[in-house]
Amino acid sequence: MSVESNLKPIFAEVDNLKGNFIDRLRHAVEIPSVSGDETLRPSVVKMGEFLKSELERLGADEVQLKQLGTQPEPVAVKDLPLPPVVVSRFGKDPSKKTVLVYGHYDVQPAAKDDGWDTEPFELIEKDDKLLGRGSTDDKGPVIGWLNVLEAHKKAGIELPVNFITCFEGMEESGSIGLDKLIHDEADKFFKGVDVVCICDNYWLGTRKPVLTYGLRGVNYYQISIEGPSADLHSGIFGGIVHEPMTDLVKIMSQLVDGDGKILIPGVAEMVAPVTEKESKLYDDIDYDAGELAKATGAEEISIYSDKKDILMHRWRYPSLSLHGIEGAFSGAGAKTVIPAKVSGKFSIRTVPNITSEELTKFVVDYLKKKFDELHSPNKFSAGLVHDGDYWLSDPFNDAFTAAKEATKLVWGVEPDFIREGGSIPITITFEKELKTKAVLLPMGRGDDGAHSINEKLNLANYIGGIKTMSAYLHYLGK
Repeated sequence: MSVESNLKPIFAEVDNLKGNFIDRLRHAVEIPSVSGDETLRPSVVKMGEFLKSELERLGADEVQLKQLGTQPEPVAVKDLPLPPVVVSRFGKDPSKKTVLVYGHYDVQPAAKDDGWDTEPFELIEKDDKLLGRGSTDDKGPVIGWLNVLEAHKKAGIELPVNFITCFEGMEESGSIGLDKLIHDEADKFFKGVDVVCICDNYWLGTRKPVLTYGLRGVNYYQISIEGPSADLHSGIFGGIVHEPMTDLVKIMSQLVDGDGKILIPGVAEMVAPVTEKESKLYDDIDYDAGELAKATGAEEISIYSDKKDILMHRWRYPSLSLHGIEGAFSGAGAKTVIPAKVSGKFSIRTVPNITSEELTKFVVDYLKKKFDELHSPNKFSAGLVHDGDYWLSDPFNDAFTAAKEATKLVWGVEPDFIREGGSIPITITFEKELKTKAVLLPMGRGDDGAHSINEKLNLANYIGGIKTMSAYLHYLGK
């Protein structure tokens, strides 16, 4: 039988079970699995246990809750357990490819008084949208994979691949413990994985499906300048001492110009040149430059007006953003203090072929040079806080070809191949530790409002996403 013939009864079951699939997502959304709130840790664990019970009910050959120990300091609750990673296996046929699907079952904080129109931990179906915290990020896709399994079971169609799940409960809080687990299980539970499929991202806009083949990395830096032993009165000491805040602002103003150009020597030279093949991928992407104004809520702040310029500088060129100053007065009212110590925070989004080690050397050397030029007696320090590498795949490999065919079958159009400006560091961990390739297959749309108020997932994307996931397994396994 052809792939399309196999999929017909599966798609029919997805349509028949639509109500059940919505109810399954409703149950998941009702569990407030906020990993960043220590008081809600039992709810996060409960969500992991719910997934385990569902996977067992769907006939998994093996399901485990992989314990990660306790959360490291700083924590308010001593010996706070980390949520388990839910791993399961369906099939171990050596003649089939093995697909590992990753997702996370924890969510961002949410409360009605944040500005939500509905209760965030109740799934509300309204205007063909499913509203609720986690609906698109990432409970919709995670539950979507369970629905794929049920549709196959009800249709009596065997899975065309060996299927492994890896669902974590700490993604919104830094994926603590997951890197080590992947390393430890690379030659055990995760042995022999051919492809890792991740659905924790979104369409570029609202009209056309996409496949994501690249992500920027991120290097986060801190500059600290310390002067007096305590904060000073500006009326008494202003004008007669070297102020740390003045030094810091002067240095931070020399990191990036008003048009987004990074002023640190050596950074631009590390960036991989644009190839003709890559450039052509941008030509047919469905994106209107006016969508930037909609996304930002401001008409005149865009640096670029051309679609290709906007997308390339969003995805494949580095950027430097200033984030804040710790130690400086930031409250309401007026406070005339000279802060004794201030720390400036900024990050650089990295792209091929920028290496973290080389970038950090350029950054720290430049910062020290700029501080030395001030001839200030204050104490200076600067360094890397954390980093995560960029990810770039081959959009023409077999994993992406299968995703392209699946998307076209379900949505009736060729997907756009895009990159993302943000970072999903776990993608690189999977590829390096399992020596395999990853594909990002989004379910939600670009206006879903992940992490924001009124988060939603369009019903069409939920059901269409389940069909796309199903089709992906079949095209990959043919």
